[in-house]
Amino acid sequence: MKTKDLVLAALLLALGLVLHGVTPPIFGGVKPDFLLATMFIAIISQPKLPNTILIGFVAGILAAMTTGFPGGQIPNIIDKLVAALFTLMTLKVLSCNLSTFKVSALAFVGTIVSGIAFLGSALMIVGLPAPFTALFVAVVLPAAIANIVVTFVFYKIFTLVHKPEPTNVIVN
Repeated sequence: MKTKDLVLAALLLALGLVLHGVTPPIFGGVKPDFLLATMFIAIISQPKLPNTILIGFVAGILAAMTTGFPGGQIPNIIDKLVAALFTLMTLKVLSCNLSTFKVSALAFVGTIVSGIAFLGSALMIVGLPAPFTALFVAVVLPAAIANIVVTFVFYKIFTLVHKPEPTNVIVN
């Protein structure tokens, strides 16, 4: 990873960490994960497998440090890696110019994938404080809807400030 790419990913993840840290819990100490929005943009800016794995892992560590979910540290790492790899695969399938609409849709679906991975791994590792479907409806769906807006705004700003070089998705 080039230094420029590393710094960009670090800044995006730091922004997501701050947003994740200040977001209040909405259901039993569980809060929506807006760190995902900046993770998606970081992956879009450098869609290569090693970069994606690194970004997903670091995002998972950062989310684990700020989680309000009891025992949610490992599930946070798992869900970020799953969502990161899903994002890269989706980018490979789309492999065309991304509009803000497509990026927002990707954030919605990616958040759903992340939420399912988080709840599923938490269920297997530490258990859930409420039924899976209740947590999905109360936390994951609102977070996915909110991530549409957050990703839309951040991606608009990102494309204004950072004129990305035309890239083809390369999976190394």
